[in-house]
Amino acid sequence: MSFTLRRSVSFLLVFLFLVSLFPAAVCGEEEVEEVSLDGDFLSEDTTADFTDDEDAPGTARDAFINDIIALGKELYDKADGKLQRAHYKGDIYVCKNFTVHLFRQTRGSYRMAEFPDVELKIPNNLPEKKCRPYAYGYCWEDIAASDGNPFEVAAQFLYDKQLSKAENIELAREFMKQTRKGDYFQMTGDYSGGKGAHSAIFMSDYDPETDTVRSLESNRSGKRINGLRYGKVMYDCELSIDEWVGFFCRKKCGATLYRLRDDIIFADE
Repeated sequence: MSFTLRRSVSFLLVFLFLVSLFPAAVCGEEEVEEVSLDGDFLSEDTTADFTDDEDAPGTARDAFINDIIALGKELYDKADGKLQRAHYKGDIYVCKNFTVHLFRQTRGSYRMAEFPDVELKIPNNLPEKKCRPYAYGYCWEDIAASDGNPFEVAAQFLYDKQLSKAENIELAREFMKQTRKGDYFQMTGDYSGGKGAHSAIFMSDYDPETDTVRSLESNRSGKRINGLRYGKVMYDCELSIDEWVGFFCRKKCGATLYRLRDDIIFADE
């Protein structure tokens, strides 16, 4: 082998050795950390948390609330943003009719442990004459659990004319802070799309960080078309508690939070 050839081969070998020490980067790829699945994938501190997972296993009461909310979502999706007729007595999109419809369509699978043979029922609004001196719509009739009423009064606010406006607002805010997921809400007031009685279902606990609650409801906002009332279906509607307080914290007005009893069971238990 000639000197020149031997020199070229030696140079090539040195070059290849140096290249092996400094591999070239590949364009368009990121460095990915390799994860071994040989051991436990979850550490002791990362156990599953189903606190906000509506599909997670829970009590019969949780399932009932989730069924109500899921049906509300179906009707919301079906409405597709279009106003729904909320004029006649039988229209399910009238505010109280809507919340009652969601309850009645889902109640068949549930009972109260104390009264397992009694079908669940939701009370009507208290008649106008019995609401006086307050305006109609701030509460329901008082139906006994033994007759099928699975709700209890969790909190109530009634405007106190002996107090200042500021004092009433503070009491109304404390009332709204007691909101929990699944609560049925009944009020009378002057709100964004109407005046008088209104019903809603709260989809979340009161959130102190945002000072808000989330609701499922119909006909709080709407309009008249050819003389008939049409209402908007709302799902996961987030409002500050001050906005709600502004609706019902008025003279002769008020609101009530109704909460399902803790002893809700599955009907087949």
